[in-house]
Amino acid sequence: MKEKENMRILLLEPFFVGSHRQWAEGYQAASAHEINILSLPGRHWKWRMYGGAVALTDAFAALDFDPDLILATDMLDLTTFLALNRTRVRDIPVALYFHENQITYPWSPDDQDIHLNRNRQYGFINYASALAADQVFFNSAFHRNAFLGALPNFLKAFPDRKGLHHVKSIRQKSKVLPLGMDLQVLQSSGLCNSSGEAVLLWNHRWEYDKDPDTFFTLLFRLKAEKVPFRLIVTGASFRQEPPIFAQAKKELRKNILHFGYATSRTAYRNLLWQADILPVTSRQDFFGGSIVEAIYCQCYPLLPHRLAYPEHIPKALHQQHLYQETEELYQRLKALILNINQTREATNCQNFVSQYDWSILAPQYDAQFRAIQVIHP
Repeated sequence: MKEKENMRILLLEPFFVGSHRQWAEGYQAASAHEINILSLPGRHWKWRMYGGAVALTDAFAALDFDPDLILATDMLDLTTFLALNRTRVRDIPVALYFHENQITYPWSPDDQDIHLNRNRQYGFINYASALAADQVFFNSAFHRNAFLGALPNFLKAFPDRKGLHHVKSIRQKSKVLPLGMDLQVLQSSGLCNSSGEAVLLWNHRWEYDKDPDTFFTLLFRLKAEKVPFRLIVTGASFRQEPPIFAQAKKELRKNILHFGYATSRTAYRNLLWQADILPVTSRQDFFGGSIVEAIYCQCYPLLPHRLAYPEHIPKALHQQHLYQETEELYQRLKALILNINQTREATNCQNFVSQYDWSILAPQYDAQFRAIQVIHP
């Protein structure tokens, strides 16, 4: 098949909210290709993984659009979608993009599917979708390695015909394609905090996998030791947010500059530029978009030396910005606060993370998708 310079791409996103939506719409706006997004509201994620393929098939049937490429995300049961549309999509190349995966994602211990032994079904959808795709893309090298590394043991849990040889075939068609982001909209608002107490930042989802308990426990300790700081807490919150957030809002009320979701992109940008230090405690991140945004806004990052975070820091600065243990994080954070003027003058990593802006990545995406060929078994 000859590569097309300008393609018609059908982008399938069953969970159209948050970073998934920003990614889809960002690529649509920045690409040289014509991209048509078919999506479903970003709620009921488990049902989206089961039923999204059927709902999107109905939408596709009503769509007057003949794509040159199908681009699906990991929330889609790709095998079901392809089966339901086998005549129409038979000769169309298919790419699968992994924002996250359900094999290595740390499930909440309170999730009933763990106790009912049903949690493997979602990981199997990811596995079968990767098998069905012509090309598989991961948003970070860490994510690719984690998924492919976990697949053998995941498959060994099944009784027979485990298909371990398929891991190699998935590996051979897997690539890293970093998360594209609209970073240029975060250009400085002129609200940088250049005087006064250090401002610490939390700008992640208010969920257990970001380890807010460790984060706020460190801040309680700083307060008890009378280390001066101000605090910005933003990011998406949910109905069942970890109780530590309510405790922190009460105990740190005199330190708080902002506590809650930013109602607009402009408000969010302004908060990031007011912050000085980004101490991160997350236990899971396949990419870490909120961290990249804060780094772009010249926050000083203190990141765990794990997950995808080392990919966002120049190797020459790893020792400066990556930590191993929680006590090390605390001591380094305390020193940065007490020497805030030097901290603000330190070399920032904005230029390094600028590589994730759509102005850089969209042409790379376009080229990768032009090169995909249909793989027939």
